[in-house]
Amino acid sequence: MTTPPSADHPTGADLTTEPPAAEPARTARAHSFNAAAAQYAANRPSYPPALFDAIEDLTGRPLTGARVADVGAGTGIATALLHGRGANVVAVEPGDGMAAQFRRTLPGIPIIRGTGDDLPLADASVDLVTYAQAWHWTDPARSVPEALRVLRPGGALALWWNTDALDVPWIAEAAARTEHHFHIDVSAEKRNVNARAADPTGRLDFTRRTVRWSRRVPVDTHLANIGSHSVFLVHGPEHTAAFLAAERELLLRAFPDGFVEEAYEVVLLLARTPA
Repeated sequence: MTTPPSADHPTGADLTTEPPAAEPARTARAHSFNAAAAQYAANRPSYPPALFDAIEDLTGRPLTGARVADVGAGTGIATALLHGRGANVVAVEPGDGMAAQFRRTLPGIPIIRGTGDDLPLADASVDLVTYAQAWHWTDPARSVPEALRVLRPGGALALWWNTDALDVPWIAEAAARTEHHFHIDVSAEKRNVNARAADPTGRLDFTRRTVRWSRRVPVDTHLANIGSHSVFLVHGPEHTAAFLAAERELLLRAFPDGFVEEAYEVVLLLARTPA
């Protein structure tokens, strides 16, 4: 899912492959997802039902009938699931390509162009603000007050990320190869998913839940998934293609049936507002 929309706060990242970056690298990544929106929609992982069970448990209310703003909605992966749970969802998305893909996929769900740092929503208008794979690109000094402004009394802010299950040997080995090739620390970002990182101001009292899940997909789907991350998209097709080709050969040796079991831990942070 993508993120709050500005050239300074890139869209569509996730913590397993998207390290914090200085300008102009962030700006380049901000625009990279829009050209890969169809690839993103077709290959990115979804989220398990247990995640939404946890949200309902922590908020103390069902999603059915709740007014939800899904910010940085991207191609609508989380938006569709929230809608499927009976929520009345409005999506907020900045990117042209991602918003166009969203409209093709989910024509019946409203989408507004905007940013989490300046939400195009009325005061006290929603019960729940969600960010799937998106909050880490916001400026909490702006996005926290904006979330609190649009939430009704007793509402909640929910942030979550699919993170790679690095205790699975083949996933840890693949992460190490990515780190070596692109000179990034993949595992550090999983370690940094915490309340302080989410809100350095300390204004929000987050509760953390972790939900483990997996999906079995063809090797080519797995490669298209990781190739849709901005760290791959901004390095140019030749650099990325060479890495993915080598990765495909390694994975097919390890998984000769052509399928891999991607294992994830969804990290959920949820903070409620006073009733």
